[in-house]
Amino acid sequence: MIKSMTGFGRSEYSDGKRNIIVEIKSVNHRYSDINIKMPRRYSFAEDKVKNTVKDIARRGKIDVSIIVENITEDDTTVKLNSMVAKQYYNNLKTLQSEFNVSGDITLQFLATLPDVMKAIPDVENEEEICKSLLIPVKGAAEKLDEMRIVEGAKLAEDLIMRGGLIRDLVRKIEVRSPKVTVAYTEKLKERIKELIGNNVAIPEDRILVEAAIFADKCSITEELVRLDSHITQLSSIITKSNQPDGKKLDFLVQEMNREANTIGSKANDIEITNMMLEIKSEIEKIREQVQNIE
Repeated sequence: MIKSMTGFGRSEYSDGKRNIIVEIKSVNHRYSDINIKMPRRYSFAEDKVKNTVKDIARRGKIDVSIIVENITEDDTTVKLNSMVAKQYYNNLKTLQSEFNVSGDITLQFLATLPDVMKAIPDVENEEEICKSLLIPVKGAAEKLDEMRIVEGAKLAEDLIMRGGLIRDLVRKIEVRSPKVTVAYTEKLKERIKELIGNNVAIPEDRILVEAAIFADKCSITEELVRLDSHITQLSSIITKSNQPDGKKLDFLVQEMNREANTIGSKANDIEITNMMLEIKSEIEKIREQVQNIE
């Protein structure tokens, strides 16, 4: 079973103190690149969040967004800094005296001055917070995974179909290939007749040697066998493996393309060349699809 690297997952959870909303989206990437956006006060949980996501989505560029909405008032304490308030008061009284300025220094005014009153988040139980955060993180990651599996099934169906098209063309080339040497031998005889005429016996042994050299030079049997083997491997990986095989498939496609290029350069036959162009077109489509596989 293969998975796409593209997907989206969303999950919400409330632990009675806070609502947590998690959204995860992913696109294709050569490696695992997980970026997390969450409130700084919960940054202690970032590694656990990342590991939870990575256990489910092992490859791709993955963006995780975590929003925490507090629904109770017992997570923040307003603290008075009386020393700062006293310094403000004393300095204001000094200003009044030096500049002979009248006016009342009220409690309301002092309370609005910087750092006199400060809202400080309570020290939270990190283990409890992590437990609450990881529930929606895992839920969103699982929904992401479900979408990636669905997309992966579509990719698998397309890859199997294209592998079948390539195999059909390989079979046609296998049938056509022996005829190329026969056609070359006949053309060689005709050419010799044109040069020396019908009155001189054609050196049959020499023609056979030339045909053998041509056949050896243009032999594509090994390449066809390897290409057919690569198609079998492609099908096996897609249908049987439970690992992230995108990189393995990418390498396999490179090998398929290498064999196709060699066959095209050695074939020396227009029909085989045309079929190889079709094969290369299908391999390129497979390569593009493989870039999206985990």
